[in-house]
Amino acid sequence: MKELVIDLEAEKKEILKRYRALLRACKSSLQKGDKRLIRMAFDMALESHKDMRRKSGEPYIYHPIAVAQIAAEEIGLGTTSIVCALLHDVVEDTDVTLEDIEREFGKKVAKIIDGLTKISGVFDTNSSLQAENFRKMLLTLADDVRVILIKLADRLHNMRTMEFMPRDKQLKLSSETVYLYAPLAHRLGLYAIKSELEDLSMKYMESETYQFIKNKLNEKKAERERFIKDFIGPIQKVLEQQGLNAEVFGRPKSIHSIWNKMKKKSIPFEEVYDLFAIRIVLDSAPENEKSDSWKAYSIVTDLYRPNPDRLRDWISSPKINGYESLHTTVMGPRGQWVEIQIRTKRMNEIAEKGFAAHWKYKESTTDNGLDQWIQKVRDMLRNPESNALDFIDDFKMNLFSEEIFIFTPKGALLQLPVGATALDFAFEIHSDVGASCIGAKVNHKLVPLSHKLQNGDQVEVITSSKQVPKEDWLNFVVTAKAKAKIKSALKEEKRKIAEDGKEILERKLKSLKITYNSDNIHKLSYFFKLPSTQDLFFNVAKGLIDMKDLKDYQLSEKSIENKPQDKIDNDQVQGILRSIKTKDSDILLIGEDMQKIDYKLANCCNPIPGDDVFGFITINDGIKIHRTNCPNATKLMSNYGYRVVKARWTNQHELAFLTGLRITGIDDVGLINKLTTVISQDFKVNMRSITVDSDNGIFEGSIMVYVNDREHLDNLIRHLKTVKGITSVTRFDSAPVEKAS
Repeated sequence: MKELVIDLEAEKKEILKRYRALLRACKSSLQKGDKRLIRMAFDMALESHKDMRRKSGEPYIYHPIAVAQIAAEEIGLGTTSIVCALLHDVVEDTDVTLEDIEREFGKKVAKIIDGLTKISGVFDTNSSLQAENFRKMLLTLADDVRVILIKLADRLHNMRTMEFMPRDKQLKLSSETVYLYAPLAHRLGLYAIKSELEDLSMKYMESETYQFIKNKLNEKKAERERFIKDFIGPIQKVLEQQGLNAEVFGRPKSIHSIWNKMKKKSIPFEEVYDLFAIRIVLDSAPENEKSDSWKAYSIVTDLYRPNPDRLRDWISSPKINGYESLHTTVMGPRGQWVEIQIRTKRMNEIAEKGFAAHWKYKESTTDNGLDQWIQKVRDMLRNPESNALDFIDDFKMNLFSEEIFIFTPKGALLQLPVGATALDFAFEIHSDVGASCIGAKVNHKLVPLSHKLQNGDQVEVITSSKQVPKEDWLNFVVTAKAKAKIKSALKEEKRKIAEDGKEILERKLKSLKITYNSDNIHKLSYFFKLPSTQDLFFNVAKGLIDMKDLKDYQLSEKSIENKPQDKIDNDQVQGILRSIKTKDSDILLIGEDMQKIDYKLANCCNPIPGDDVFGFITINDGIKIHRTNCPNATKLMSNYGYRVVKARWTNQHELAFLTGLRITGIDDVGLINKLTTVISQDFKVNMRSITVDSDNGIFEGSIMVYVNDREHLDNLIRHLKTVKGITSVTRFDSAPVEKAS
C-alpha cells in the first residue's frame, strides 16, 4: 500500500486559506469583537483536533471550518453559530469539556454545543430507535433552533465528503439523512439544503438510478438550455417594457425529485417533462412586492396558456415556514408543461435560507410559524409515546404538517397551525378577546374552548367580562401567542394579589413593632426561603405566612448577635488574638498562613480582596471576616469591640470570591445575552447563578459572580454599565445576617 506523504507546511497554508475564506463568508454579519471570538474558537478547535485526521487523510480541522462556512454562507447564521460550528466536535472527540467552553465562550455557546454533542448517533432506522435520545435532541431544538441548523450544516458537509467512508457507514448516514435531516431542512425552509441532502443520500442508497438520471440530464443539457433560452426570451422582453426589473433563469429539478416523479407516476425518464423550473426574481420595493408579482404572472400567462389547476398563491398566504412565492404551470411552445416560480429578492432569500436567514436578528422568540411549529414539538414531548417508532412517525408527520386557514364571522382569513383550538383563534384575534373567551361558535354550532379547528372553519368567539385566564388553558392551546398571553395574565393576577399582601404585611409588622423597610422585607424573604419579595407578599395574601410565622422570624432576629458576653471568656479572646499577631503587626493578613489561622469569609457581606475588612472572633467558627460596611458591622463593633481584629488582604489573584450584582435597566431583546457576553467572554468571569425578572419593560436581574478582587469587580461593574439599556449595576449582600457565635 502506498504510504501517505504529508506536507505539513502546505497543510498549514491550506488551513489558513480556509479560515480566511470563512471570515470573508461572515464579513457582512460581524459586529465589534466577533472576529476575536471566531479566532478564539478556531484556535481552540485547531489545538483540540491537531493530531486527528479524517478518513480521507486530510487534517480534521478542515471539517469544522467547512461546517462553519456552510452555516455562514448557505444558511446565513451569525457569530454565535459560527463559533459553535467550529467547536461542534471538540467535546465529543477531544479532552475539552463543556465547562471549558462555557468558561471561554459563555453559557449560550456551551448549551448549543451540548445539544450538538447529544444529537450524534441518535438516528438509526435499522436498529431499535432510542426514543429517549431522540426526545433529548428535540428538547434542545425546542430551546434553540441553531442547534439543528448547525447540525444540518455538519450533516451536509459529512454527506458531501462521504466517499472515503466504509459502505455500511455510507448507508447508515444516508438513511438517517433522508429519513430525518432532509424533512427537518424542509420544515425550516432550507429548500436548497433539503434538495442536496436528498440527492446525496440517493447517490449512495440508489447509486445506479442516481447515475442513470445524472447521465440522462447531462445528455440533454445543451438541448434543455436552448429551450430555456427560447422560452424566457419573450418574458424578459415584456418585463422590461413594463418597467419591471427582474432576473429570469431556468433551474434544474433535483435528481431525487425527478426520481420521485418517475416512481409516483410509474413513468420512464423520457416522459418526465418538468426537468426544470423557470424562476422570475423581481427587484421590488416592499410596498410593491405583491402587485409586481401579479403583474409578472399576468405577463407570463399572456404569453403562455396556464394550467388552471396549478396556480399556487403563497404570497397572499405564505407557508408556515415563511415561504412566499407564486407558482403556476404553463404550456410551452413545444407542447410541454413548464413550471414558473415568481418571487421577489426578499422572498427568494427566505426560500433559499428559510428562517435561518433571519436567525441572527432573532434573540428571543416571536410569534411566527417556526415558533408555532417548535411549540408543537414541545407539546409532543409532553405526551411522549411509549412506542419509540410511533413517536418518530408522529414527529415526521409533524414535520410536514401544514397550516390551516380559519375565517372570522366577517370573512377575514387567519392562519393557524394544524391542531389549533377555538381559544388559539380567540387569542389570534386579540389578547383581550382570548383572555375573556368563554366559548365559541364554529360554523354556527356552539363548541368548548378546547375544540380543535379544521381548515376552512368559520369561528365566532363568545366572551364574558367576568372571565379570567385559567391555568389549565395552557394544556390545550398550541400557538406561542396564546401561551405567552395566558402566562403573562396569570403573572399579572399574581402581582395584584401581591399588592394586597403588601398592605396586610405592613399592618402585621406594625403590630409586632417591626419597622417596615426594604432591608427587613429582604430579610423576611430570605427567612422564608422565597425567591423574591413579590412571592413574600403573595404568600401573605394567600394566608401561607401568618402571624405565628412572623413571630418566629422576630424571635430568630432577637437571638442574632445577642449571645451574652460572659459566654466567651476574655482569656480565650486574648489567646486567639496572640495566635494571629504577626511579628511586627497586630493585623490579620488574609490570604496568608491559611492552614494555621482558622478564618472564614462572612456570608452576610461576602468580602473580597480590596474591601475594607475586619475580623470578628466567634466561638464555633474561629474568625469571621466582615466588610466594614457590612449590615452587621456597627452592631458587632459597638457591642463586641473586644472581639474585633484588624485585618487586611494580601495580593491573592489566583483565588476567586463570590459576590452578587444587582442589575436594572430597560428590558430589550438580547439584553441577557449582552450581559453574559461581558461577564463570561470579555472578563472571563464565572457565574454561579443568574435570576431575572422583567416587569412592564423594566429589567431586574441579580447575578452571582466569582471575582479576584475589588479592582476586578469595579472594572466589571464599569463595563456592565456601558451595555445599552442598563441603568444601574450595584453590588449586593447575598446571604443572611451574621450571628455573633
